[in-house]
Amino acid sequence: MAEKISAVKGMNDILAPDSAQWEWLEAKVRALMGRYAYRNVRTPIVEPTGLFVRGLGEVTDIVEKEMYSFEDRLNGEALTLRPENTAGVVRAAIEHNLLYDGPKRLFYSGPMFRHERPQRGRYRQFHQIGAEALGFSGPDVDAEVILLAADLWAELGLKGVELEINSLGQPAERLAHRQALIAYLQAHESQLDEDARRRLHSNPLRILDTKNPAMQELVNGAPRLMDYLGEASLAHFNGLRALLDAHGVAYRINPRLVRGMDYYNLSVFEFVTTQLGSQGTVCAGGRYDGLIAQIGGKPAPAVGWAMGVERILELLKEQNLLPAAPVPDAYAIVLDGDSAPKIMQTLRRLRQAGVSVQMHASGPDGYGSIKSQFKKADASGARYALIFGADELAAGNVAVKPLRAGATGVPEQTLLPLDDASLWAARLLDSAPAA
Repeated sequence: MAEKISAVKGMNDILAPDSAQWEWLEAKVRALMGRYAYRNVRTPIVEPTGLFVRGLGEVTDIVEKEMYSFEDRLNGEALTLRPENTAGVVRAAIEHNLLYDGPKRLFYSGPMFRHERPQRGRYRQFHQIGAEALGFSGPDVDAEVILLAADLWAELGLKGVELEINSLGQPAERLAHRQALIAYLQAHESQLDEDARRRLHSNPLRILDTKNPAMQELVNGAPRLMDYLGEASLAHFNGLRALLDAHGVAYRINPRLVRGMDYYNLSVFEFVTTQLGSQGTVCAGGRYDGLIAQIGGKPAPAVGWAMGVERILELLKEQNLLPAAPVPDAYAIVLDGDSAPKIMQTLRRLRQAGVSVQMHASGPDGYGSIKSQFKKADASGARYALIFGADELAAGNVAVKPLRAGATGVPEQTLLPLDDASLWAARLLDSAPAA
């Protein structure tokens, strides 16, 4: 026997019935994005490595430690499995000149890849859904993307998801704060852990986001970026706050909120929960006005967010909000293999009319007994059994038997005509649960 091959650690198969929960969530997202006039974009999972080095920042954790990068054996090109998709969407917008006729509202979904230690809500292949608004400079669109996420939580019924916001200002303001922050941290260098010492000169802002309890008092006393913001940056931030206030969206200003990518400026935000342990961020984003120019496009502002699909599904599960696994409307019991063509014609008409039907399939010994087929029909969760017996078929009928309480379309076993299946199909849907 050949050696068994398993999936790569941290890269998971999504199997039925769980996959139906993904489809349900994706359908909710697509519908909401459509109502906000965001249009779908799909980019490759493999991009030039330079896109992320230039876009995310050479000294970010993602670029330094987490990317799956390799050399194309045919032409030597440096390639990377995308660790996030904002840079890819911006690259596509530049390459295809999407902004030539004005700003664009876009959304995406798909797998991302980071070489991390797998744990609950954090995997090496993980999935994100993101919204990106390209070409808009005002705080109104910052508020719009936040409202879009907040409306999604409401649509899903999620509770306990809290919004944190901050402003990173503009590069010159961050530079002044950076210098003050480095000076402060150097004065307390003995209190820094190894990770903070490594970041002290390369990316000191990330030290403020440390999870080390021993450094919390030190970080709390650090210079605040908010104190270095100029008039324009403060006006933008206050404009965002006023819009959120007007919509009754609760938020907390978190002066230590920073992002792991270098491309962010002005508004940054996270939706967080305490119900997923250490992986509490379920959606995060902000404004990235410099990124388009940074990777070769004509300068244009932009704002967006990404949410972790696995984490949202975990949270929905935690709050018992996931839908039940889908079941067929009917299960077809087949007693005579010679009648299979006529039976399958009837099932096809029912399916064309919107009825979900699972047909009992034959095995090496035929179709099996009616008793065994009824057991399978019951196990399938179907509300009705369609019994194609010899007598019923000879009379041009099928016996429809309810299997569940609440099967009101056909409340008791009834003979219905094969030729009119498309006419009585709606009766099998009368008791179907809402999608």
